[in-house]
Amino acid sequence: MADSIYDLTFTSNTGEEVSLKQYEGKPLLIVNTASKCGFTPQYKGLQEIYEELGPDLVVIGFPCDQFAHQEPGDDAQIKDFCEVNYGVTFPLSSKVDVNGSKTHPVFAFLKEKAGGLLGSSIKWNFTKFLVSPDGTTVKRYAPKTDPEMVKIDAEEMLRDS
Repeated sequence: MADSIYDLTFTSNTGEEVSLKQYEGKPLLIVNTASKCGFTPQYKGLQEIYEELGPDLVVIGFPCDQFAHQEPGDDAQIKDFCEVNYGVTFPLSSKVDVNGSKTHPVFAFLKEKAGGLLGSSIKWNFTKFLVSPDGTTVKRYAPKTDPEMVKIDAEEMLRDS
């Protein structure tokens, strides 16, 4: 297990390896996303947070198809969908697993640090994790939590850092 989220990497939706180390000292808002979910309109709120609080806060979407096959597209289709429908410009990863034997290391770290009311597994799309600038403290939010509510905590985190 990594000591800090900044020790980890992910593959972007265009195939490049991305080191989270480049964001060291900044809070991160990490979300497992899907294009065909009732919560998909949250992309709009996540983009607004990215525009308002970036570059001090980094938003990263991790598309996942583990919940009711709600992210069936390939990486290019997902990117196009997000850009066309929600104007998404924040980083997106390639499609990942957030539970099970192939859990992406970023989500293994997040679940270990934040846990959850019903255990550490992620129950649905748009579970949100706000990681403090120290890279080790993680707050978890339910899928139904509006991004605007997460923004309030992120703004407070930025003031305190």
